[in-house]
Amino acid sequence: MSDQDAWYMSIGGQQVGPVKQSDVESNLRNGSASGDTLLWKPGMASWQKLRDLPEFSGAAPSAASVGSPPPPSDPIEGESVRRSSHEIDYTLHGSEMQFVEIELDPGESAVAEAGALMYMTQQIALQTVFGDGRTQPQGFLDKLVGAGKRLITGESLFMTVFHHQGSSGKERVAFAAPYAGKIVPLDLSQLGGELICQKDSFLCAARGVQIGIAFQKRIGVGLFGGEGFIMQRLTGDGWTFVHAGGTVHTLDLKPGERLRVDTGCLVALQPSVDYDIQFVGGIKTALFGGEGLFYASLTGPGRVWLQSLPFSRLADRLQRASHGWRKEEGSVLDRAFGLGNLIDGDG
Repeated sequence: MSDQDAWYMSIGGQQVGPVKQSDVESNLRNGSASGDTLLWKPGMASWQKLRDLPEFSGAAPSAASVGSPPPPSDPIEGESVRRSSHEIDYTLHGSEMQFVEIELDPGESAVAEAGALMYMTQQIALQTVFGDGRTQPQGFLDKLVGAGKRLITGESLFMTVFHHQGSSGKERVAFAAPYAGKIVPLDLSQLGGELICQKDSFLCAARGVQIGIAFQKRIGVGLFGGEGFIMQRLTGDGWTFVHAGGTVHTLDLKPGERLRVDTGCLVALQPSVDYDIQFVGGIKTALFGGEGLFYASLTGPGRVWLQSLPFSRLADRLQRASHGWRKEEGSVLDRAFGLGNLIDGDG
């Protein structure tokens, strides 16, 4: 990427970049950026709002868009947002099989789930901690409770902390997505300090973000909601990164506005969104419609993040393909003798 193609963004008072134009547009689509986000690249005299740049003409929502975050402060002249979480910079790489590279100053740390690491530079120290890796001092009982919450959600009792142990310069650590999809950067300080997400979507975060559990109060949601009674609750004021399958779609629901969603396609939602489960309709539709018995009913106000390809759906298709014949393809002879597999090379 040449200097002329490199963009820098101001998100939450933090300078992010260099990034490609496609990365800026991706942040705009997933809600991490808005028309008021400040951008700069070599050759520009000053930072400008995204909506005022001809390169993004028509891509930015209007200032009156529902749920648009407040404009960030200027990263050069404005004061940075004061956070209790560690302040990190990041860059997203790739399009379908993404990874996120986090840049740490001396003393800064990031936390991640086990197995997410892609690479780390020389001065990064790796430490496994009991619980959720929060920065505040904790007694053994607090750590035990935090670890127990993670165990309930099906995650490991431990998390991994990546710490810049040097005294100068910047170091980098990168985390890779587990399967094809998108990594969504979310600034909790711009989202009310709390986010509810599906159990397996959390990838990594700035140290100080707490990873807890959110119980579903309605028994129907717990039994038929796809994610069970328990989802993950992310709290704090730092950057967190979640992963979603396929393409990510962000929607801002107005007060009272209702959206019906396949239960597996829900990635995350703000706690102000009411989450319930509804029966799809008649018996024939439920049994033969192919869309399951229930769907999620989301009622605003608040923001929701959806994924086009849940991992459960991908795994189901792979499992079907491994059984030797495809029930929806080919003739009777193909199904009986597998001739189609031999012809097209799948056998």
